[in-house]
Amino acid sequence: MGTHSSGETDGTGFTGLGRKVSYQEIKMELPLYNQNAENVGTIELADNVFGLPMNQDLLYQVITSQMSNKRQVVAHAKGRGEVRGGGKKPWKQKGTGRARHASIRSPIWRGGGVTGGPTKERNFKKDINKKMMQKALKVALSSKARDGQLFVLDSLTIEKPKTKEMDVVMKKFTAILGRLNNVLLVTPTDSAMLYKSARNLPYLDTIEARNLNPLVLLEANRVILSKESLAVIEKQWGTAKSK
Repeated sequence: MGTHSSGETDGTGFTGLGRKVSYQEIKMELPLYNQNAENVGTIELADNVFGLPMNQDLLYQVITSQMSNKRQVVAHAKGRGEVRGGGKKPWKQKGTGRARHASIRSPIWRGGGVTGGPTKERNFKKDINKKMMQKALKVALSSKARDGQLFVLDSLTIEKPKTKEMDVVMKKFTAILGRLNNVLLVTPTDSAMLYKSARNLPYLDTIEARNLNPLVLLEANRVILSKESLAVIEKQWGTAKSK
């Protein structure tokens, strides 16, 4: 959230002077950079996308749901019906003096099935309300902009799909971004040129603007997007005012 003459907000919508300020009144502006990491002006961001207050409870619910939905069920212990063998009764029911048993694959036998173990039938899926997901994305974008972790370029063009060219461009921003680590590049469309140029850089990930979600945003230390990507984001998620 940008600063203004009446003081900074404390995250509740109130300023230090006690006057309640509507978040729609505050204009969020960020520096605009060119491909050479030169400041060429400022750009105003939509308040209903980048001006929302922090909502940790909402982010927690959405992020944990996303992580659960990505989880793959790998651990699986075989029960007595899945373990190979044990089809024949080990000895007759009566007359041996030993305890009666039906199968050597019983859970109480060594090499038998497992009781109460993890199974691949477990389901970790969680439903996420569409409005909650959209609101959480706006909260995450607002947090990145407010914390100085969001950077806007006027354009980003690569002549050839070469890792070296993208690496040269990114290293020009070290003075602005700091250490290049876990940087997310948001592209306006599915650009094969940018994707191929960035995929071998360990510090850089790419994502199409329409596929943004709270999890990938909060996993990134720095987020870079072009004016075209910004237009896609504001068009897709900024049509209705957030409450």
